Amino acid sequence: MAGVTSEPLLDPEFLTKLEQLELVSRKIFVGRMKGERRSKRRGSSVEFADHRNYTVGDDLRHLDWNVYGRLDKLFLKLFLEEEDLHVSILLDTSLSMDFGEPTKLRYGKQVAAALAFVGLVNHDRVRIDAVSSRLDEGLSGLRGRSQMWRVVSYLEGLTASGASDLAAAARAFAARHRGKGVVIVVSDFMDKRGYEPALRYLLARDLDLTVIQVLSQEELEPELTGDLRLVDAEDGEETEISVSPALLKRYRENLDRHVSGLREWCTRRGIGSILTSNQQPFDRLILDYLRQRGLIR
Repeated sequence: MAGVTSEPLLDPEFLTKLEQLELVSRKIFVGRMKGERRSKRRGSSVEFADHRNYTVGDDLRHLDWNVYGRLDKLFLKLFLEEEDLHVSILLDTSLSMDFGEPTKLRYGKQVAAALAFVGLVNHDRVRIDAVSSRLDEGLSGLRGRSQMWRVVSYLEGLTASGASDLAAAARAFAARHRGKGVVIVVSDFMDKRGYEPALRYLLARDLDLTVIQVLSQEELEPELTGDLRLVDAEDGEETEISVSPALLKRYRENLDRHVSGLREWCTRRGIGSILTSNQQPFDRLILDYLRQRGLIR
């Protein structure tokens, strides 16, 4: 496979920087158990937030008797509730991701590893699944930095295989995992069936969805000349072309249409959308760009 490397997905110095970050949910989700993340909801944990007037039926245990003694009025104490954030990362491992230097898959693994680490150090519930022609369930229910070795081992073991069928994979994910949470899809979105059906399955579950489109520099700025036979990596379809300035211009227009179409489709539906190249410095993508786009802080 192209782009094989023995370098670690994340170096120790970069991990230190990631420790200062946390994943951000634009929606509020209630986990199955109390977690480490403070919610915007008012609940019944230990940190005081505010008062409100007592109404019949409220829990008398939360009355503030000190205020009653001063004002002769009943007020209820409100607290910040801590909540479990569930973070799911769907990484495209179809054959089209095995392209570029480094490959799009290698770059996607780094993105997945970094986001998983940020979630784990903040005690979020993290899961990672591989998607191609189907959903290959990987790791689930991970919590705490001690689980990072499992993340790295799993990601390092993934290889590109199969054709893209994001819709089938997303449908399986939505059917099996009915909880709420943040879902991040890392893919080149080079699926001949289109990306819309896949994203609709995830939207139907009211998930906080972000897509990260990874393209290679060779796809963004192809340097091709002469008469060529192009072979689709996923289905073997062959096309013979004669490269000319007009053909390259038409290619770039089609690619721009695809990229902008995904971005606009997502924007209209409240989905976060990020485009990156395999030549984009990885640390800058995570530390700067994803911060600016509100995925992490």
